[in-house]
Amino acid sequence: PGPWQTSAIPGGARGLGASGAPASWGAGRLGSACSWCCAPGGGLGSALACGDEVYSVSLRGVEKRYPGGGTEPVIALDDVDFAVEPGSFVAVVGPSGSGKSTLLNVLGLLDDPTAGERRLDGTDVTSLSVRERTAARKESIGFVFQDFHLLPTLTAVENVTLPTTFDSGTADDRAATLLDRFGLGDRLDHEPTELSGGQKQRVAIARSLINDPAVLLADEPTGNLDTETGESILAEFERVKREGVAVAAVTPDPIVESFAARVVVLSDGVLSPGTDDEASDRSVRGAP
Repeated sequence: PGPWQTSAIPGGARGLGASGAPASWGAGRLGSACSWCCAPGGGLGSALACGDEVYSVSLRGVEKRYPGGGTEPVIALDDVDFAVEPGSFVAVVGPSGSGKSTLLNVLGLLDDPTAGERRLDGTDVTSLSVRERTAARKESIGFVFQDFHLLPTLTAVENVTLPTTFDSGTADDRAATLLDRFGLGDRLDHEPTELSGGQKQRVAIARSLINDPAVLLADEPTGNLDTETGESILAEFERVKREGVAVAAVTPDPIVESFAARVVVLSDGVLSPGTDDEASDRSVRGAP
């Protein structure tokens, strides 16, 4: 196992990935889905201690502070409790500067919390080294960005396989399968300049899934797309969710909210339940 894997994980580990890190993290137990951030009914603090559910990714009491220009630090995240179950789609909404990108960076192991606890599939990943974070992120987390971040000189297949560059063997067949699944089977050898915005985002989603992650994090995934294309991309997230991947998206786009099973609001670094009763009902029913 990778150096970041704990030697004793409640419930045991579930196998090793190609890079030597666990393909799926140990089955530690975090609590039932009574948290408002996954399903209605109760706060995360009590949820973490009251059941057997394993969250794909979770934060408990997380703070993120940055040095300010004066004596007081800038508080980007303030005592945040957040969790996403396998096969759930949670949207985080809030105004610009509310801390959404910081939340995504902390969830995605791109940045560490100043205080609090972070878990990935039941394993405590709060204080990993840079190398350990990189290994864990590669094995368990996929990212989708607003601006796609495709390399312009690579084909669709080459962009999708990029995260596997230093792995043994080739991932071309899996990349082709993912692209075909997203309706791009006839665009495998096309470069980004030959693709529409929606096609580029589908390539980006395929790239995020190439390592079979447990968690998919999306940063304003429909921000550069028209409404129709945005809805088609969100339908792809629905498909990913049904396969058991936990999806969390930060967005100002109300269309994303309509697809999410649960909506939470981040304002001035403080997370609170959404007021969308219909979204709560969808979470209970398991419907899109």
